[in-house]
Amino acid sequence: MNASTNSIIVALDVSTTSSVDQLLDQLSQTDDRPAVKVGMELFYSEGAAMIRHIQQRGFDIFLDLKLHDIPNAVERAAYQLGQLSIQYTTVHALGGKAMIAAAKRGLQQGAQQAHVTPPKLLAVTELTSISEKMLVNEQHVSLPMTDQVRQLAQLAETAGADGVICSPQEVTTIKPFVNETFLLVTPGIRLTTNPADDQQRVMTPRQAAEAGSSAIVVGRPITQSNQPADAYMTIKREWLIHD
Repeated sequence: MNASTNSIIVALDVSTTSSVDQLLDQLSQTDDRPAVKVGMELFYSEGAAMIRHIQQRGFDIFLDLKLHDIPNAVERAAYQLGQLSIQYTTVHALGGKAMIAAAKRGLQQGAQQAHVTPPKLLAVTELTSISEKMLVNEQHVSLPMTDQVRQLAQLAETAGADGVICSPQEVTTIKPFVNETFLLVTPGIRLTTNPADDQQRVMTPRQAAEAGSSAIVVGRPITQSNQPADAYMTIKREWLIHD
């Protein structure tokens, strides 16, 4: 995935079909269509019917459920997700190598059953809401954040994941240690005019592009804007500035 328009993923941080349609109407006015992220709130509210609804409107889907359970349970859940003809989905890297590998098997088997292309599996390293202080005091991890994220990324790659979710601040640390095709997808994207909110490790679209992110996930700077289409185009211009 290169720095292109389809590597901008807009997080649909809403919970109803009407709210989704309002955002998709706005994004349909742009000269291209970004992929969209369906998170836990929307999926748990509307279910697989929402996935089909968004697909019918012509958008690729990143289904971000962050599976984290024993390997057998994750494999069974991933089997169901693999049948949805989505483009990306997620697990927590902290679930371990066996769990990540089980998710990959489930996705492949589910996609085969439905005769669709399996989604890319992305492993979440450390949430962008986690600070260095929280890493030490709450998770009791003595490694610096960059080392912790790098090790989780390497673990995910060896387990068969197609990429990881990491903050843009960790991209340059990870890149030398993984295959060049391994995806580094970065949330925590803010324009300089946006507040950080509950994100601890953030960057602008331009900084993420320069760091080497494969794709960026952008939520509130677009979805909470009075003009979502204009906000998306601003982010797109920054993201593609180095091409």
